[in-house]
Amino acid sequence: MSDLQRAVAFAAVGLCSLAAPAVEGGPTARTAAVLAAVPFLAVAGYALFLADRGRAFDLFARRGDYEEGRLFGLGGFALAGAGLSALAAGSSLPAPVVAMAVFALTGGRIATVAVGSRLSHEFLATAAFGVGALLWGLVGAYAALVVEAGGALIVPASPAPTLLVFLAATAAVGAGLLRAMLFERDDPLVLVSVSLLLWLFVALDVAVPPLRLAIGLAVTVLLGYVAYALGTASVPGMLTGVLLALFAIVLGGYGWFALLVTFFGLGGLAAKYRYEEKAARGIAEDNEGARGSGNVLANSAAALGAVVAFTASQGVVPAAAPAFRFAYAGAVAAALADTFSSEFGGLFDHPRLVTTLEPVAPGTDGAVTWQGELFGLLGAGIIAGLAAIAFDLGPAAAGVVLLGGFVGMTVDSLLGATIEGDRLGNQGVNFLATLSGAVASGALVTLL
Repeated sequence: MSDLQRAVAFAAVGLCSLAAPAVEGGPTARTAAVLAAVPFLAVAGYALFLADRGRAFDLFARRGDYEEGRLFGLGGFALAGAGLSALAAGSSLPAPVVAMAVFALTGGRIATVAVGSRLSHEFLATAAFGVGALLWGLVGAYAALVVEAGGALIVPASPAPTLLVFLAATAAVGAGLLRAMLFERDDPLVLVSVSLLLWLFVALDVAVPPLRLAIGLAVTVLLGYVAYALGTASVPGMLTGVLLALFAIVLGGYGWFALLVTFFGLGGLAAKYRYEEKAARGIAEDNEGARGSGNVLANSAAALGAVVAFTASQGVVPAAAPAFRFAYAGAVAAALADTFSSEFGGLFDHPRLVTTLEPVAPGTDGAVTWQGELFGLLGAGIIAGLAAIAFDLGPAAAGVVLLGGFVGMTVDSLLGATIEGDRLGNQGVNFLATLSGAVASGALVTLL
């Protein structure tokens, strides 16, 4: 069987996700959950216990399935679908969210096989998955809403169309990112992760302005391609940046987006600056300076948490919202300060260990130079200045962001000198450093 036939067959199995909206509101939540899972469980039972060599086996089999004699790929996919469908029918997880996640994964695979196999350009193949996942994910959500409405083609206005598009874009980029990081056999993990992420945004009841969403999708994809083309990010790193930037612009606003994109752009260029010289010193980023998903996420996770907390606080504790805005700016300031400090400061001689100030070799964890400290303050100052414009801050408030950047940069050096290596990797240090910057800025503005 061709790869396209296999992808279409998996998409056909994905139609089982429409059982959940069909049985919602049954006699009991437990009964509805069981009924919703039955179609997927039937497929899983066939794949894991009954499937034998033949045309049907060939239709679904991946390479490893021939070695095992069972359709483990199909079985895992169906079991994940069964669990999510049962959860949707028996809990507050919206059935259209599950259908969207399942359809997005299978639609992206069809598009990748149908279009991507003809494209030698890695970015275009990735874009094919994204477009297919977004469009087919929307079809899945609409189909689930139609089933929920008893077959009526005009479905209720909730969730709003713009929210559905945002969720579909999130599912498309999120699924593409996880597939780039994992293996094909890990599709069940992709399904569960994407469904839970979409559930979070539905629970937050996010208001998605249409114009901001359109601009966010266009600009993030464009900047993602630029980052990939310039070699400042790998495909997983690019997808991670696109996803985080989309969250920033939709959940926060244009100012939030500007801060994050500034870090991505200037940080990526800083990593490429005099790369050969830094490689000779042993301080260069791997993969010729192209940041991977782990690096991007480690430097942005604290900021992402702040923007999600900001959105959640709007309807619960509005008074806490300003603290999360400053936490976001402080995290981004810390990320750029640390990047500038290491990427530029490492080019200078005579570094010293931050804890003892004794001379050490270039590239030593926790080593600093006075030039690097100045460059770090410059990076934090850039973000503080942008935050002042974006959030209409006065000099003292901008100074809080600057201080957060300095705290994060210093924490990074201290952790590097004390526990990095055996107990904590570089990405963990980066995360804790940006988290320190977020906490410092958020706590200080709350106290003041």
